[in-house]
Amino acid sequence: MNDANEFTDISPTTLADLLGRGQVMDIGIRPLWTPSPRVAGPAFTVRCPPGDNLMLHAAIHRAEPGSVIVVESGDVDFALAGGNVCAVAQRRGIAAFVADGVIRDLAEVRAMGFPVFARGVIPIPGTKKAVEPLNRPVRCGGVDVAAGDIVVADEEGVVVVPRSGAGQVLLDARAKAAKEAAESLDDWEAAHRTRIDAILHGAGFEG
Repeated sequence: MNDANEFTDISPTTLADLLGRGQVMDIGIRPLWTPSPRVAGPAFTVRCPPGDNLMLHAAIHRAEPGSVIVVESGDVDFALAGGNVCAVAQRRGIAAFVADGVIRDLAEVRAMGFPVFARGVIPIPGTKKAVEPLNRPVRCGGVDVAAGDIVVADEEGVVVVPRSGAGQVLLDARAKAAKEAAESLDDWEAAHRTRIDAILHGAGFEG
């Protein structure tokens, strides 16, 4: 499979056009500080039950450099991680956290420039008791994510590229981006108006 880093040149918008709604996380999973850089990497998946963050804390010592740690969380009432956890993750080369939950110490995280895409911030930490297997399929932001899927995230959103077809998706995305870059705004406007007018005419719109 192609190196996940090659996806850093591809916008989530382009990927969303190719993959459809089912591979795009919902709008609640957003960058917690801006401007957040685009990140792309293989998913290292974690499941944390309500009120507990043990397995995310375990994952930062086990995920390979370049990984995006993707967390299925049981609630938004307790923080999954804070400044020190993010600092260690960053030091170990982890690309980002994408979490269906919340974190704390946002000022510290922003200052260190560690990308976190999550539902928000709360100052209350979770407990560390629940042991769960790592790198099992999870659901984050309404998308099923398997270990090794390619996660691409920036201010436009978070898209999950299934690893089995990632190579073809990368080729298709590059071709689409190149075609769009070669098209002038005048050409786009003309084609757009023709398409919209055809839809309106077909629906019986007059005007």
